[in-house]
Amino acid sequence: GTGSSILSALQDLFWLSKSKVEKQLQIISVLQWVLTFLIMGVACTLILMYILCTDCWVIAALYLAWLVFDWNTPKKGGRRSQWVRNWAIWRYFRDYFPIRLVKTHNLLTTRNYIFGYHPHGIMGLGAFCNFSTEATGVSQKFPGIRPYLATLAGNFRMPILRDYLMSGGICPVNRDSIDYILSKNGTGNAIIIVVGGAAESLNCTPGKNSVTLKNRKGFVKLALRHGADLVPVYSFGENEVYKQVIFEEGSWGRWVQKKFQKYIGFAPCIFHGRGLFSSNTWGLLPYSKPITTVVGEPITIPKMDNPSQREVDFYHNIYVDSLIKLFDKYKSKFGLPETEVLEVN
Repeated sequence: GTGSSILSALQDLFWLSKSKVEKQLQIISVLQWVLTFLIMGVACTLILMYILCTDCWVIAALYLAWLVFDWNTPKKGGRRSQWVRNWAIWRYFRDYFPIRLVKTHNLLTTRNYIFGYHPHGIMGLGAFCNFSTEATGVSQKFPGIRPYLATLAGNFRMPILRDYLMSGGICPVNRDSIDYILSKNGTGNAIIIVVGGAAESLNCTPGKNSVTLKNRKGFVKLALRHGADLVPVYSFGENEVYKQVIFEEGSWGRWVQKKFQKYIGFAPCIFHGRGLFSSNTWGLLPYSKPITTVVGEPITIPKMDNPSQREVDFYHNIYVDSLIKLFDKYKSKFGLPETEVLEVN
């Protein structure tokens, strides 16, 4: 009767309210990460400098003393925190898009690995969620494997930001850090390198599947020097979450971007997503498009102390072929037509 109708209406209202709350939590979780990516390092540096000029200067001085003492920690595997990696906020972050991690093969804990992550996208959202948090269950899918997402070494010179990054298992993408993890940290380590880097981010745009890889061979040489197996990884949807102004080669805009990339390490992109309160307005929030990260079959790599260029080229070609095969095998399952071709630049 009337009572059951009222109860049903209240239940509908309750679930609608819960759905809205979850959506807002998803937006907040993504927004905090975007702001972290864009401004946390600079903001923390400025705040620390300001505190040094106040009556609380002792706090800043103590932190700076700790910073000097702890300076080389990022190069030695960092200081990951399972508590931070398991924060509930990362599950809301995952569900906003949503982001999924697909395992295709088992990984042996007696080996070390270098994952080549493609494409970079604007911010590498899939790489962060899948390998710097436990939101998509990387530790359950690959038991005994410790993932280390490699990013710009300059980020680890920023106060507070460096500690936040290390807590997620993020390390500098430089030779010292990678050599330490692959040679002095036992086995079962997986370093995730976004191979295309800043150069690849300049060309990412919705509907385009291209990777910067032809002349990126340093990660293959590192794999050979340490006998670490190479694993191709492709994230379907990574390029769909932001729209970007693409400057043509030879234009002033591309010249400025390349100069930044050469001297600072990153390339400034002019991009936009959706607004905070509406998906119909422009803003910094990424569009909620699915991102599916597929981890391919490992390529067994022998250990060579001084690999020749010919040997590097040989295994690089194998890697490129494996990445293309991975893309072709899964593209139709994740919304792309069978005719879609992965462009390798």
